[in-house]
Amino acid sequence: MNILILGSGGREHAFAWKLSQSKKLNKLFIAPGNAGTSGCGTNVPIAVTDFEAIKKFVIDNTINMVVVGPEDPLVKGIHDYFLADEQLRNISVIGPEKEGAQLEGSKDFSKQFMMRHGIPTARYETFTKDTLNKGLKFLETLQPPYVLKADGLAAGKGVVIPNTLEEAQKELNEMLANAKFGNASAKVVIEEFLKGIELSVFVLTDGNSYKILPAAKDYKRIGEGDTGLNTGGMGAVSPVPFADAAFIKKVEERIIIPTINGLKQEGIIYKGFIFIGLMNVNGNPYVIEYNVRMGDPETEVVIPRIKSDLLDLFEGVANGNLNEKSFELDDRFATTVMLVAGGYPEEYKKGDIITGLETVKDSIVFHAGTAQLPTPNSQPQIATNGGRVIAITSYGNTMEEALRKSFTNAEIIQYQGKYYRGDIGKDLKSYFSLS
Repeated sequence: MNILILGSGGREHAFAWKLSQSKKLNKLFIAPGNAGTSGCGTNVPIAVTDFEAIKKFVIDNTINMVVVGPEDPLVKGIHDYFLADEQLRNISVIGPEKEGAQLEGSKDFSKQFMMRHGIPTARYETFTKDTLNKGLKFLETLQPPYVLKADGLAAGKGVVIPNTLEEAQKELNEMLANAKFGNASAKVVIEEFLKGIELSVFVLTDGNSYKILPAAKDYKRIGEGDTGLNTGGMGAVSPVPFADAAFIKKVEERIIIPTINGLKQEGIIYKGFIFIGLMNVNGNPYVIEYNVRMGDPETEVVIPRIKSDLLDLFEGVANGNLNEKSFELDDRFATTVMLVAGGYPEEYKKGDIITGLETVKDSIVFHAGTAQLPTPNSQPQIATNGGRVIAITSYGNTMEEALRKSFTNAEIIQYQGKYYRGDIGKDLKSYFSLS
């Protein structure tokens, strides 16, 4: 099969790394890709939302399947675009159609969906610029901290959690009256704050049957001890020690099955990933959010733990027979430490030369924000090209062993302004001492 992956981050490098191992693969292309994905297949300079350019490439290169990495093309309807085109409609797309992608594209849509299908989530209300005053009053009914979410896509930056009522009211005003997140915050969902510990559960579905992928915990804030600004993710661990079989059974019965059934009841055809962001509140799962693709950096710990052929699983999604596919997991821990650019998630520099990649041992290096620089008559140099630069993933029989490998290699890789969190997994160690 000829496969095209859309995207340019660590998630897409992890997909490319895994798909390149499949005996069913003929040619692999990544658009636009990064310096790491070029080692797994061929990078193509096409933007993920340039549907016409994607169509031409797919036809010219006899592509059989398109794997959509990021949320933006899904929310903009790339799957629908393929289905509506006579030349494309028989090409498989891994990712939901536009209606299903609203689970991520609109926080208000997803909250209403959860309410309709009895899926446990935090109490909420949605407000617009016209109902700003009602929103300010609603905040007064909640206990701090406060959760404010831009309704639309905001590149992972649309959630703010102020600690005081004054800050929350100021933020709501900024989001609605001053369009802090542009059109994404034309509506704002205000939620009751859930106290617990977060994790992510991932599901791959053909719309009827599903496979529950390994759970993961990521670390979103820039500073150690979960301090500072929210980022796209500073690291991840899988499996999650508090997400035992009994907890995952609750997730399946209370959340996964009602979600799949709810989509079917509403006539929403869904073929792809469902990322369920959860809060474990006293042993009970509550949905914080849905995403309609794999998370990043969670993909970098989840995909390496799948022993089965990923392309075979994707064929099952496309053909509606996922239930017939073999699904085997690696019992070892996988941990990812993310190296980021200095200044991230605020202003940061690009173009710094990365060294030490060739001396990494006992870890998988997934590129997130990198680019190859043309260097005539010598080896191509790799440079930083994003805020999150490199994800270092390691296996271990224990979480500590896996982390030790990742942290060792985090020191080997060098570039100007490099930063990483040295406390990934630290908050989970108490769970192991209890078991």
